[in-house]
Amino acid sequence: MLTLFLVLLLALVFVYINGFHDTANAIATVVSTRALSMRAAIVLATVTNLAGALVGVAVAETMAHGLVQAQFVSLQTILCALVGAIVWDLITWWRGLPTSSSHALVGGLCGAVLASAQNHWQAITWVASAPGPWWQANGVAPKVILPMLVSPLIGFVVAFLVSSLLYLGLRSWVLDRVDTVFGKLQIVSAGFMGFEHGHNDAQKTVGVVLLALLAAAKAGSLEHLPGWLGFLRIAPGTADQELPVPLWLRLTCAVVLAAGTAAGGWRIMRTLGHRLADLKPIHGFAAETTAAGVLSVAAFFGFPVSTTHTITAAVAGVGASRRFRAMHLKVVKKIAWAWLLTLPAAGLVAYAAVLLCQLAGWK
Repeated sequence: MLTLFLVLLLALVFVYINGFHDTANAIATVVSTRALSMRAAIVLATVTNLAGALVGVAVAETMAHGLVQAQFVSLQTILCALVGAIVWDLITWWRGLPTSSSHALVGGLCGAVLASAQNHWQAITWVASAPGPWWQANGVAPKVILPMLVSPLIGFVVAFLVSSLLYLGLRSWVLDRVDTVFGKLQIVSAGFMGFEHGHNDAQKTVGVVLLALLAAAKAGSLEHLPGWLGFLRIAPGTADQELPVPLWLRLTCAVVLAAGTAAGGWRIMRTLGHRLADLKPIHGFAAETTAAGVLSVAAFFGFPVSTTHTITAAVAGVGASRRFRAMHLKVVKKIAWAWLLTLPAAGLVAYAAVLLCQLAGWK
């Protein structure tokens, strides 16, 4: 019972820290271009994240069923997976790097499961056959790695094209008019970005909590819950079925996500909104609209895509549309290295955490 509550607590801690990283990305550009004040942007992000978290469950189902084999998952496994993700998120947050909380969570989950399965790599679902198109197949390769590579590329190219078309279409406008109009439009695009962040990212932790509840049900840990905790109970015989996603879990994750944004988002905002490229309202509108569109498609297909990767690539694409020297390449290199290290680094921390638990006799 204690382990279950530790898992739930760490899951909320992860969502809170996710707010430092990813929800901050949703409002970084609208603050940096002065389209909204920090306080107003946080209110906007809170409302839109709450709304987005209540729409769709495809990403949660991918996290709960599509990446690892359930027979190798215990509450201790989930606990160590969350430790791996949290440690890496804190390190990169402290360095002000907008790395992916999503991929930290996936890396932590895979590393913890691999250790729990005593290095049997088949415990991780790399590619699972599906009767339909390839995007319906579960597995780390089609659901995580391929979207991880493709989504930033799409974000960069589409943002480049959108920004270029806006420049072409508005070349006769005076600068003050452009800033005024797109300062207002950017509020809409930031709301769209916040909504899609809730739609995609809040579901990732929801899926991991569902996986933990399933492991607890299989172990019999939910049988003696008091009545007031009855909402935690799920049927233990649903290992290969899609679990219902409870409303209380989605609401809780959305609220905690917004709280994390208010507490620590400025470290990431400074990197994304000021250091990566010099932004005006028209640039923020193009980047946010592009990134939100990519996230919307990804959430529909159940891809746990990184909000960070997508919006950062879109900001870089907008900067490149002006001139490639508008991008701050040293910052781009630091972000790229952090991206590449996220999956293995979080996985290694989670793997080591499982080994420490086993050495301590906690199995």
